[in-house]
Amino acid sequence: MVMLRLHKPVSARPQLRAVRGAVTVAADTPEAIDHAVTDLLTQLTGANGIAPADVVSAIFSATPDLRSRHPAASARALGWIDVPMMCVAELDIDGTLERCVRVLLHVSMLDGRRLNPVYLGEAASLRPDLMAPTTSAGR
Repeated sequence: MVMLRLHKPVSARPQLRAVRGAVTVAADTPEAIDHAVTDLLTQLTGANGIAPADVVSAIFSATPDLRSRHPAASARALGWIDVPMMCVAELDIDGTLERCVRVLLHVSMLDGRRLNPVYLGEAASLRPDLMAPTTSAGR
């Protein structure tokens, strides 16, 4: 008697991945920070095919000259209400890029595709080695 062994399809396991981005802010106002963070998150998730439900957590940093709004508050206004987020201050080092918000997104992915960072505005100067010409256009 010959027995056929049927294999159950193996479901893909989610992988925890991370992707970075940064943007410069026109002025230290809540509206300018909201605009910049919204632009950054929209382009970062769009460029990488990341759905809001894929975002596991986000860590934002802001330069010391941005004091009027936490970047996480801007993300919450975008609808990221179920995403754990933390804001930290960048080190105050001479010569550092001013009015800059950085983000490190942790995402759950079912595939192993490469995630591409997005640096907007003057923040494109932070990592020119990572930038594709289409993602460095910003403000």
